[in-house]
Amino acid sequence: MPSARHILIVNSRSVHQPVFVVGAPHSGADLIGRALKASAGFHVTIGQPSVLRTVYAFARRPSMYQGRAKAAATVIRDAFAQGWQVTPSSCLECTRECRAAAGLSAGAVGPCVELRGLETFGDASPDLIYCAEALTYAFPDARIVQLIRDGRDVVASMLADPVVMSWYRPSFVNVDTEFPNPFFGIEAEEDRDQWPRLSPAARCALRWRWSVRLAARLHHSLPTGQLKTIRYEHLLRPLRAGRRPRPPGRRTGCGTGRRTGRPPRGAARACRAR
Repeated sequence: MPSARHILIVNSRSVHQPVFVVGAPHSGADLIGRALKASAGFHVTIGQPSVLRTVYAFARRPSMYQGRAKAAATVIRDAFAQGWQVTPSSCLECTRECRAAAGLSAGAVGPCVELRGLETFGDASPDLIYCAEALTYAFPDARIVQLIRDGRDVVASMLADPVVMSWYRPSFVNVDTEFPNPFFGIEAEEDRDQWPRLSPAARCALRWRWSVRLAARLHHSLPTGQLKTIRYEHLLRPLRAGRRPRPPGRRTGCGTGRRTGRPPRGAARACRAR
């Protein structure tokens, strides 16, 4: 059941059709987030503390909001209302990535966006994809931009990222108490049984696999004009060739084959064998 329309006011501005950029870790969501943040009229945050606390709480423990959709939506809206505030000190707690995208130096003080001309709010925080259901319920008119990248490249990038790999420490892993577990890619009992014996690469592959499945669900559940799916490889191809990127066409699906983001044939068996 879709959420009822909710009026959210931030800095005396009504939030309409916020833009959220989602994707598996290292799928390129940060690239789109930085581009939107540099666009006129946009206020896009990346990793605001209030947002991250809520995102990881819901992403790692979906049981917190299952059956409590309205309460969860209120919590999510409150988190973004706090993160989107524009004040003289609003950027002091921002992440390094968000400040860098705004062009702020390490010691700079002040907001990264001008209130005059501000029209659209958005967010490109890490791991938004893992609580997409609660997010779209909280903002039923949201515009979603999702990034899909080849799973082999995603896994290789995740393995080289100490922040991503820190989630696999025993103190953070909750696959025994939270099932199914989108954040760690655990969907079936077989996945959970195999988890202790999986290699780090296989665990990263499970997280990527679930993000692709979530992307497919969004593709089928949201209206055409509300969702834009972008292939990471298509996004970078013109840049690597020294050409300007072409305007995006109609959204692409998550059908079959490598070009649509589906894992290579036999990937699931290979993950379990490691």
